[in-house]
Amino acid sequence: MGQRILDAISSPADLKLLTDDELAILATEIREEIVTVAAENGGHVASSLGAVEIILAVHSLIDCPSDKFVFDVGHQAYAHKLVTGRLEQFSGLRTYEGLSGFPKPEESPCDVHPSGHASDSLSVALGLAEARDLDHGREKVVALIGDAALSGGMAFEALNHIGQVQTPMVVILNDNEFSISRNVGAMVKHLGYMRATTQYRTARDSVQERLESSGPLGTALADFGRNVKESLKQFILPRTMIFEQLGILCTAPIDGHDIGALKETLRMVLDADAPVLMHVVTKKGAGYAPAMRNPEKFHGVAPFDIATGEVKKKPASAPSYMNVFGEALVREARRDEDIIAITAAMKDGTGLSAFAEEFPERFIDSGIAEEHAVGLASGLAKGGKKPVVAIYSTFLQRAIDQIIINNALPDLNVVFAIDRAGVVGEDGPTHHGMFDLAFMRMIPHMRVLAPSNEAELVHALHTALALGGPFAVRYPRGAGEGVAVPQEPEVLVVGKANVVRKGDDVAILAFGRMVGRALGAAELLAERGIEARVVDMRWVKPLDAKAVSRAAKTKLVVTVEGGVIAGGAGEGVLGELARQGLQAPVLNLGIQDTFVPQGKTDLLLRDLGLDAEGIAASIEERLARSR
Repeated sequence: MGQRILDAISSPADLKLLTDDELAILATEIREEIVTVAAENGGHVASSLGAVEIILAVHSLIDCPSDKFVFDVGHQAYAHKLVTGRLEQFSGLRTYEGLSGFPKPEESPCDVHPSGHASDSLSVALGLAEARDLDHGREKVVALIGDAALSGGMAFEALNHIGQVQTPMVVILNDNEFSISRNVGAMVKHLGYMRATTQYRTARDSVQERLESSGPLGTALADFGRNVKESLKQFILPRTMIFEQLGILCTAPIDGHDIGALKETLRMVLDADAPVLMHVVTKKGAGYAPAMRNPEKFHGVAPFDIATGEVKKKPASAPSYMNVFGEALVREARRDEDIIAITAAMKDGTGLSAFAEEFPERFIDSGIAEEHAVGLASGLAKGGKKPVVAIYSTFLQRAIDQIIINNALPDLNVVFAIDRAGVVGEDGPTHHGMFDLAFMRMIPHMRVLAPSNEAELVHALHTALALGGPFAVRYPRGAGEGVAVPQEPEVLVVGKANVVRKGDDVAILAFGRMVGRALGAAELLAERGIEARVVDMRWVKPLDAKAVSRAAKTKLVVTVEGGVIAGGAGEGVLGELARQGLQAPVLNLGIQDTFVPQGKTDLLLRDLGLDAEGIAASIEERLARSR
């Protein structure tokens, strides 16, 4: 087998030496490399496969890192990593101490910012363009954003500002009809109309031909804006020009897998003296049949068999927390017709597919718009419904204001089902659910439950729906603990913890999934003559004041949580001790003041000292110091 073109690419500058035909061959090689590595490590396959030609076209015409290529979300950036000097490290994609699955400035100067959440690229890109202008620079700024991310409020705010300041920059709209689940909303319909309208394509293509033959591009674009705007927009295409109505020039839809067409258009728009949106239509999963057939599955997929696309089977384990939540919510909804399920473009990822199928009229997908989803929930609650908002912890961070003002302040009956709480694994620091305990417990009226297993999750959801008011129920990614799921859930006593192991030397107050690890630590300590009581605290807010006061009577009060220590549940215990006027040595265990990299969850918890061995060792060390 001869050497691949890919093997000769050490930087984006090498792409400038290739013909369009050679770039097309390189695109095929990159897809093969992505599929091969992702089959072993898992990853965001469909998104990255769909964006290969866009990335090659951009890098063949700009000069990174002096020019800036900004990715939105970043899960489509695998080709970018491969052509920016990281081919040799690519086999370690998304692994412990390996390459991040997202752009990461520490890895390469070509990675502009640590993207991982949707809809922020246009703001970042505009900031870079404004900084360039203030320094009288000439660098090119290109932002790549998907059609789903474009529906986010932050993107619209940036578009409005871009249209106002009119600084030169290029926005590439990667229109593939998908985010994670199939896209929803008026913007998607608008883009679909743009894709489908022959009049639009014909009219804009003829305009582009005129531009190419009419002298300096900037003048021609300006002439087009002045002379054609009203007739073309108002009479031929009244529904297709939202971007130009914001002051941003927009190209006709372009085949995102045609290197020649992409480069031809890019050359033109990169020389414009105004902001231009380049509308590119791609196929998510392009080049790999299983991903094209099932782009939702291959958005973020576990290791799989290349030949079939089937996920590699793991040994049988307990059902996932996500599925336990989804099934429990369906059972609750059968009993109560006021229950409404809301998610932000994560129907499958939050376990709501069964709910959506059984109760389609009571299921709402807001698209990638967490702030809107949470604000919408408040209106539903005001209207007498019981909304359950299921969003990953890391994404719920984007709606803190709406949680506080729209839901907690009026004390509404809204349940926040916080999935992926704690360390989540290979997606790394932008996706770990480290902060929800801290920001939820600070909010007045909010009650917070952290179930320790799948049975506790079912009880917690039932309790939140039964008692009313704003509630947060947070639970981790992955398989449960293997306990039986109750068919008839209980209403938990508010602020009442559960002692799961007796002991008088040390009291370990554990929250959520840390209970199992605390029990493991207690067994290790028992072998060393230290008897540890383990308390499943259940409630992060309100805390069980009696459990805290009893813990203060032991030699050491230990709190263990899967989130940040700063502002977390452990600090809540310290506050409770102070309120009761109790003096006791306290050891708070959790995530220190740091961001956690990617890797298998067990490895990350080991490094954080939050596995059974680490918890036991920390307790022994603290006891030794106090003697």
